[in-house]
Amino acid sequence: MATYRERDVVMAATMYYLQDMKMETIARHLRTSRSTVSRLIKRARDTGIVEITLRPGPSRAPGLGQEIAERYGIDAYVVPVSDSATDDDRLQQVSITTARLLARWFDSDMVLGVAWGTTLAAITEHLPHKPTRGAAVVQLNGAANTRTSGMSYAGDLISGFGTAFDASVHYFPVPAFFDFAETKAAMWRERSVRRVLDVQGRADIALFSVGALTGGVPSHVYSAGYLDPDDVAVLDAEGVVGDVCTVFVRSDGTYRDIPLNARATGPSPAELRRIPRRVCAVAGDNKVAPLRAALAAGVVTDLVIDEATAVALVEEA
Repeated sequence: MATYRERDVVMAATMYYLQDMKMETIARHLRTSRSTVSRLIKRARDTGIVEITLRPGPSRAPGLGQEIAERYGIDAYVVPVSDSATDDDRLQQVSITTARLLARWFDSDMVLGVAWGTTLAAITEHLPHKPTRGAAVVQLNGAANTRTSGMSYAGDLISGFGTAFDASVHYFPVPAFFDFAETKAAMWRERSVRRVLDVQGRADIALFSVGALTGGVPSHVYSAGYLDPDDVAVLDAEGVVGDVCTVFVRSDGTYRDIPLNARATGPSPAELRRIPRRVCAVAGDNKVAPLRAALAAGVVTDLVIDEATAVALVEEA
């Protein structure tokens, strides 16, 4: 049953958006102040009671979404963007839409797995505050490298999701890539690491993007010193087009025999596929090749993509 406060939120939103009443009039009806009405209306937007939809000029977005959904067997959310939109504009629009969708899907007693990266960092900037109970956010891949522990970057990103949903946070304090596969195997037997892996295994939603080796807005794993020149040469020789959660994939979605993946700490596509809802947020033409690889690997159930990138995905197929 709704609390009195929740009824006030619904009443204020109804009078403001459906009855076109001024805030001063609503305040008199509710016997409260105008500033309180403003906060109630904002809460209605933040919690999803009110959803605002813009209908811009002619756009291919609806048709593109249906075409992508039918072709790949996923749910696709195509975000309209103008022809003059920059790479950063496209990223911001996709981030806003992803943040709102996530707030709709994620709820109490659920576990959200989050991979760090440029796109995920942008999403945290637009997360609404949605209080939950018994929810958890878990980091999906390690972030340390030879230059930094990675905790400042990845830790701030993961904690941003925890703060938005009042959820407990589980960090993954391991490198993005171990120097030796044997070291990873030994660490995976440690109880402290197993605890985080167990939380990952209970995830209801995974949120990630795809990493592109070149072009556009650079993926963090390629721009922040995680790979040395020898690693990049090996990836090129293996036909790698990008990564999902710092696990590298070829254009056909294969990944198991790529040497660097034996040292990677992110979940493999096979492990990701065990998570019921797998949300991939993508913006930028340079993301088309790794996105197609991720789709071939079957790791995406829900795709949030800007219109220009969606056009490239469909036309280059």
